[in-house]
Amino acid sequence: MKKLVIVFALLLSILLLLSACGKDEAKEDKKDNNKTAEKADEQDLLAKVKDDGKLLIGTEGTYAPFTFHDESGNLTGFDVEIATEVAKRLGVDPEFKETQWDAIFAGLDAKRFDMIANQVGIRPDRQEKYDFSDPYIKSAAVLITHKDNDKIKAFEDIKGLNAAQSLTSNYGDMAKKYGANLVGVEGFTQSVELLASKRVDVTINDRISYLDYTKQRPDAPIKVVATSEEASASGLMFRKDSDTLVTEVNKALSAMIEDGTYTKISEKWFGEDVLK
Repeated sequence: MKKLVIVFALLLSILLLLSACGKDEAKEDKKDNNKTAEKADEQDLLAKVKDDGKLLIGTEGTYAPFTFHDESGNLTGFDVEIATEVAKRLGVDPEFKETQWDAIFAGLDAKRFDMIANQVGIRPDRQEKYDFSDPYIKSAAVLITHKDNDKIKAFEDIKGLNAAQSLTSNYGDMAKKYGANLVGVEGFTQSVELLASKRVDVTINDRISYLDYTKQRPDAPIKVVATSEEASASGLMFRKDSDTLVTEVNKALSAMIEDGTYTKISEKWFGEDVLK
């Protein structure tokens, strides 16, 4: 009798062990299947966009001239027109989802939109987590002076001069590196005001900001005397593994450049092609 009890106990233990193993394997299979499904969802993002008939686009809507609201309250801007044209060439409608800059990456992560169009700089730290399109805008630091100033011709010439700069910006650091005395300002407009009244000698700023300002105010008494050799590039941004969608977006951007559509949009907003 005791032997039967022992045998029965052993059999029960074996059955319980096998059951536990089976459950663990089922859990692992379920995890693997979920991962596979998630990856398939990302890889088929283009198919989803096509099926839905719309491209969800994250943007700020408060960042002129790239993405902002005009006097009639309509969303407009350089990035808005570029993204709209991309969607059109994909054969779908653009649907813009406005959000603050601080939340825009989290919104992409949460799949609130398929891509971001907001002059996002292409940087190594971002490329580790996200995919980017080919650059659709390039900009470099420029040295700006008053139109009457003919003495300053290069960045090296600003040593000991007064430069209107945002004190925490990369451009402020650049001016300091070249030996300028920094005069703190809140933004580009204030820098130009100080230049116009000749209370400072120079400002180092973004070329795109200069083009936008002079497009709106062609009589501004300022000029660019030097341009940095290093240019930063911006791209449309996507979640990782959005390869199929990124490929089609790049094809659309390339076609826009080749047929002159890109240049037309760029000249409308900045007066010249900002990808050259």
